[in-house]
Amino acid sequence: GWRAVYTIARGSSDAAANILSYEMMRETGLPVTSLPPSVFSVGRGVRMEGAAALVISQSGASVDLVRSATGAREMGARVVAVTNVPGSKVEGAAEVTVPIAAGPEHAVPATKTVVGAIGAGMALLSALAPGYAARAAADGAAFAALDKVRLPGEGEIVSALLRSNHVYVIGRDTGYGAAQEIALKLKETCALHAEAYSSSEVLHGPLQLVTRPLLILILDTGQVAVQESLDTAEARFRAAGGAVVRVRPADIGVGGLTPAGAAALLLCLMYPVVREVAVALGHDPDAPATLSKVTQTT
Repeated sequence: GWRAVYTIARGSSDAAANILSYEMMRETGLPVTSLPPSVFSVGRGVRMEGAAALVISQSGASVDLVRSATGAREMGARVVAVTNVPGSKVEGAAEVTVPIAAGPEHAVPATKTVVGAIGAGMALLSALAPGYAARAAADGAAFAALDKVRLPGEGEIVSALLRSNHVYVIGRDTGYGAAQEIALKLKETCALHAEAYSSSEVLHGPLQLVTRPLLILILDTGQVAVQESLDTAEARFRAAGGAVVRVRPADIGVGGLTPAGAAALLLCLMYPVVREVAVALGHDPDAPATLSKVTQTT
């Protein structure tokens, strides 16, 4: 058995890794945390005996992630790749690959492959924690029944984002990873200043920024354990004069999902919102000017 799991990813894949880390810790009891790829791509690596390295890369071609997969294996890790492009270099460096199998991602910013990476990670977790498998399968059935469901009040959320120069995206547990991804999408496709925070952290220094026009977007997975934290954040921001929008799976009548499944659903609900904002601001959400498909970080 593994003594720990380390995720290695960048950008949207790192947000998916964050979501999966909470789910894997809860279900397996193993510590799961992120390692920066530069530990292996620039540095000499770290000891990985008895650990697993979960490398998530939609393209499987980024140089630093290829080096990370190779380096982690050389340092004793069991390397598992989650990739979307068959036969990639990351896959070649891994011992096991869990394919995302989402088909070609035509837009530069990843969307369906982010949700797919979460699903692939849930499939991996189902093999590690058999009691989880039925719950993950139930999530899949729930998603299959939600063909092109849109978020009620989507237009109002789009309008609120268009009025905003600064956005806080807030979540907790798996919702924090979803918040990271939506904040990233607002930045890269809409050129909006957006920051992701856990509701456990945002009420310290960052609360002060509500003295300037600020939209607070809360991504609520519906988990009972996080409601008090999210409720407190919402109440404090409203009391300070902030504009607050809260999005839940229950908004479309869905309940009973795993926390990771709920986070994936929140992404599915928010991606069309982000697209509408980008188009309204005159941006091409499929091809942002400063992005490339494969990150050339080393």
